[in-house]
Amino acid sequence: MRARPSPLSSLIVLAGLGVLGVFAPAHADTIITNANGYTLNGKGELVQFSALAFDERGRITAVGTQAEVAAKAKNARQVDMGGRTVLPGLIDAHGHVFGLGQQLTQLDLSATTSLAAATGAIAAYAKANAGHAWIRGRGWNQENWKLGRFPTAAELDAIVADRPVWLERVDGHAGWANSRTLALAGITKATPDPAGGKIMRDANGEATGVLVDAAQELVTRVMPAQTEAEGRVMLDRALGEMARVGLTAVHDAGVGVQEDRLYRDYADKKKLSARIYAMIGGTGADFDQLAKNGPLRDYGDGMYALRAVKLYSDGALGSRGAALIKPYSDEPHSHGLLFFKSAQMDAMMTKAMRKGYQVNVHAIGDAGNKQILDIYRKELKATKSEAQRHRIEHAQVVAAQDIPRFQRLGIIPSMQPTHATSDKNMAETRVGPERIKGAYAWRSFLHQGSRIACGSDFPVESPNPFFGIHAAVTRMDHAGQPVAGWYPNQAMSLKEAFRCFTLDAAYAGHQENSLGSLEAGKQADFIVIDRDLFRIPTYDIFKTGVLETWVGGRQVFKK
Repeated sequence: MRARPSPLSSLIVLAGLGVLGVFAPAHADTIITNANGYTLNGKGELVQFSALAFDERGRITAVGTQAEVAAKAKNARQVDMGGRTVLPGLIDAHGHVFGLGQQLTQLDLSATTSLAAATGAIAAYAKANAGHAWIRGRGWNQENWKLGRFPTAAELDAIVADRPVWLERVDGHAGWANSRTLALAGITKATPDPAGGKIMRDANGEATGVLVDAAQELVTRVMPAQTEAEGRVMLDRALGEMARVGLTAVHDAGVGVQEDRLYRDYADKKKLSARIYAMIGGTGADFDQLAKNGPLRDYGDGMYALRAVKLYSDGALGSRGAALIKPYSDEPHSHGLLFFKSAQMDAMMTKAMRKGYQVNVHAIGDAGNKQILDIYRKELKATKSEAQRHRIEHAQVVAAQDIPRFQRLGIIPSMQPTHATSDKNMAETRVGPERIKGAYAWRSFLHQGSRIACGSDFPVESPNPFFGIHAAVTRMDHAGQPVAGWYPNQAMSLKEAFRCFTLDAAYAGHQENSLGSLEAGKQADFIVIDRDLFRIPTYDIFKTGVLETWVGGRQVFKK
């Protein structure tokens, strides 16, 4: 049975000044009128409005009916929405901004459905970019190719043998190299697997061309360093795409000194078209440099913050790098990879906690999640850091007994709904019929009172937040499969999905008092869309298009 159209439930139509805290401003520069507006209020209730006003600083001064707002914001510039639907700007709580920019500027294999299609695309790209010293790209997925194995260096050599080729898997947790790249990296039969990584090998022990997790560093350390000019191109392309799909804020899951410098420069020059809540990648040299003065809570009038740290517990499910308590159901000799022993991970987490940073740890397998929850249980009180709102990124496959620990410890599950609809073709094969019950288990988390911060993990998935809302509500792919949804008992309601991409994502970034809803005193971050999200059939949500994106009262995109 297909998902039914969404009922317009729990809706409050604004009729009084007190509902969203409307107050009389000294002056308002702009009024958005004739809107079919939806937002959440402080109680998490869905409310409707027809007008909002914001001042020259980009702060909302009034929200309500047209008469109410007009009376409180006289002589202001008016922008007529023509009855179109207006929503709060959507927030992606876990993305990789420069990774998105890289995907938009390099070879993108995410749409390929066979090895032959991929090799054809690689050959065409290599021919069109004859001057590139390296051929680089991302997005391949052997599961979508129905290959039953990883691709090989020999298959790349047949296309490009004269230049190094390096292509990251869709999840970024494996890379595919040709023989030239393996030679430059010094990888031979005698090269040992690094800690937290794996070199895929044939029956004779020779490297086949795919490197998993930490083994990728054998290649990345010999690649030419990214230039600042390349970084600017990537950032420009990513910001443009984010504005196009209606993202007004993104939590960037892993930045270093170079990315931080570019973000500050763009904020200074008012070139940021989305608010960036950044996580320092690791607790090594970049952390030591960036954390000298402690967390950066607000830079560039709310456009940039650097107050979190991103760590990795394990790998990804698709490449069998996610760490499992019991072996993989489809590979009984493998448990996946824990990147660090618990003592090492504890030391890194504690270092960041004591410096005042929110700690956000990637954990996909049930063993990875357990390791991180165990450390949080041990260190939260010792570091007195409960208020830092620590998170687990992905929380993808969690043992049933560990799900309640998120709520008891106050750990935010930062989850990506489109992972479920992308992984449904292999996830149960990987973990079996019992463990899958604790996988992509949004309803289990919501039922116990956890606030889920939703994102996409772009460029692993599309940055389009309506794809995420659609997946959260229907648990279907864009072809409407499976018809009843994949494990539909774990689906969200539309209001819950809307909240996890707005208020709860803002909460996960300590920004719920300024972002996540359209209320007086908050930032005027909003989008205009081409349909009424709360009146269309839920299975059509992913078709929603963005017509305009506004950040801080400034229009940053118009279709």
